[in-house]
Amino acid sequence: MRKIEHIGIAVKNLEEANKTYAALFGKESYKQEGVESEGVMTSFFEVGPNKIELLEGTNPDSPISKFIEKRGEGIHHIAFDVEDIEAEIARLQKEGFRLLNEQPKLGADNKLVAFLHPKSSHGVLVELCQERV
Repeated sequence: MRKIEHIGIAVKNLEEANKTYAALFGKESYKQEGVESEGVMTSFFEVGPNKIELLEGTNPDSPISKFIEKRGEGIHHIAFDVEDIEAEIARLQKEGFRLLNEQPKLGADNKLVAFLHPKSSHGVLVELCQERV
C-alpha cells in the first residue's frame, strides 16, 4: 500500500454535507459522481495531498443507507492506494484477511476497488483502490 487514498464519510444529505465540508475546507467539491452498482452518490474534496469522499445512499437498500440506519452518519471507510490491486488482494488473502470482493470492481473517481471485511481489520472497513488506466 502506497498511501491513504481517501476517507469515506457516510451522510444522509449530500447537498447539505457538501455545504458543511465546503465551509470547513474553504473550497468546493471537485467532483460528484454516482456509482449505480453500489446505490450511492459521491462527492470528493481535496485536502492537501488527501481526499475526503462523502457518500449518500440513493436507495434504502444501499450499503450506505443501511450503514447510516445502523450507525448514523460518520466515517464509513478508509481507502488505500495500491499499485496492483489483484496482487494486493492475493497477498491479503494469504495473510488471512477476509475480503468482501475477491475481484476488483469499478468504483468512483476512476478507480478499481475491493473491500476488506471490517472483522478482518479491527472494525474498520478498508478499501483498496487502484487508478484505472
